[in-house]
Amino acid sequence: MKKVFRIIVGVLLVVSFCILNNKLLVTTTYKIESKKLPKAFDGMRIVQVSDLHDATFGNQQERLIKKVQEAKPNAIFLTGDVIDRNRYDLEGSMQAVAGFVKIAPVYYVTGNHEIATNRVSEIKAALTELGVEVLSNNTIPFEKDGETIQIVGIEDPLAGTDTQSMLDTALYHQSDTSFKLLLAHRPEKMQTYAKNDIDITFSGHAHGGQFRLPGVGGLISPGQGFFPKYTAGTFTVGNMTQVISRGLGNSLMPVRLLNLPEIIVVELHSTKS
Repeated sequence: MKKVFRIIVGVLLVVSFCILNNKLLVTTTYKIESKKLPKAFDGMRIVQVSDLHDATFGNQQERLIKKVQEAKPNAIFLTGDVIDRNRYDLEGSMQAVAGFVKIAPVYYVTGNHEIATNRVSEIKAALTELGVEVLSNNTIPFEKDGETIQIVGIEDPLAGTDTQSMLDTALYHQSDTSFKLLLAHRPEKMQTYAKNDIDITFSGHAHGGQFRLPGVGGLISPGQGFFPKYTAGTFTVGNMTQVISRGLGNSLMPVRLLNLPEIIVVELHSTKS
């Protein structure tokens, strides 16, 4: 009996550990300084939500919505894969978005999973109806106290257009000196983003490497293979800062390990030099 009891306890501990690894939400905060940032935006807070993949966090996504609300954002960025092509549940994901739009202005770009469903129009229409700014290779000004920054968004390359061409379209007529925030799903394209006078890029896609190994980092990522370099955190490329979210959900592999679902808060600060 003792052996059976130990086995049952062991199984329960493993199951509990896996549930916590996939349902315990954490917030990661980064403070980014720039002399290009207009003074009016000093202290601006941006919440990034990425790769929901139809995951659920409480009844009608209440835990996720509360976590975002607690961050007190001035803007919310959705950087793709709000749905999963393998278990498409648009209604469940829109429950989260419906909560977000009550907190702050929401901006969205596609990920590869939206493109793969061949239901992009349906997804974008649902987001637009809720009041989300859907970015599709374009730029939208964000104004405050008479000053402006630019929010840029490009589609996922799975749509059939290369990254540089999409940026050329999105940045047409944009000044090199304007402060630009880019929403772009794929982190591995960061060298291209940096060549286009982008100040901060927000990406997801890598799921934190799915399984995170102590002292090593992520195990595997789409587009980067095994032991990928760009799975989480911030990176500096030239004058650009790349912010990569570990995301919230899963796709082909149903379990995250040592890789808690994450929302990101970026706090902007203007410096003199």
